[in-house]
Amino acid sequence: MIVSICLLVFFCCSLNFAQPEDGLSVFKTEFDALKEKLEILETKLRDTEMRQINCVSQIAELKNEAEKLQAIETRLNNSENQIMDLRTKERTKVIFSAAAGGSGAIGPFSTDTALIYRAVITNIDGAYSPSTGIFTAPVAGVYYFTIFYHAGGKYEGKLLLFKNSELMVMTHDHKSKSDSADNGGNAVFLQLQQGDQVYVLLNANSHVWGSYHHTTFSGFLVSQ
Repeated sequence: MIVSICLLVFFCCSLNFAQPEDGLSVFKTEFDALKEKLEILETKLRDTEMRQINCVSQIAELKNEAEKLQAIETRLNNSENQIMDLRTKERTKVIFSAAAGGSGAIGPFSTDTALIYRAVITNIDGAYSPSTGIFTAPVAGVYYFTIFYHAGGKYEGKLLLFKNSELMVMTHDHKSKSDSADNGGNAVFLQLQQGDQVYVLLNANSHVWGSYHHTTFSGFLVSQ
């Protein structure tokens, strides 16, 4: 458009010169042809600019769609992970129960001693070790544990349940000359991390009765 205006100004100025009528006619013809070409070029330029604008708009729309697709893919992956976690939790079953075993008194000892429940009754997932008496949490979660014992009254009956090196609960009965048999027990919910250990100690100078039915240690996974 600016070029067209310049040409018109040039044309008007050229009229001030006393040129022959034939020369003026030729010049006008050439000017009209040039003007037409410029108009064609301007039209093409406008079309090109519009196409560029359209392309920029389409690119922006494509980017927006790509972001939406990425968000959908992220949500889908999160949903798949949640489903896998739920399936894993459904499959994870941790249950054990074991008795002290034997047929006589265990203890008393001069120091606290790990009580090993050698007679395994149930051990789903194998988290309890009958060789060490230690339960090792295979997964993080809330677990429920119980301890029960039977003992004579000549010595104390005292069991201590530990999580790693921390005392959680105990069960205890004093020795008695008039009471020939003692029974005791306790239970606790524990929040465990994978690898945490739970075990029972027989307190120093105390004893329990070793059998396949009386003195037991049990636990199971409640929730993850």
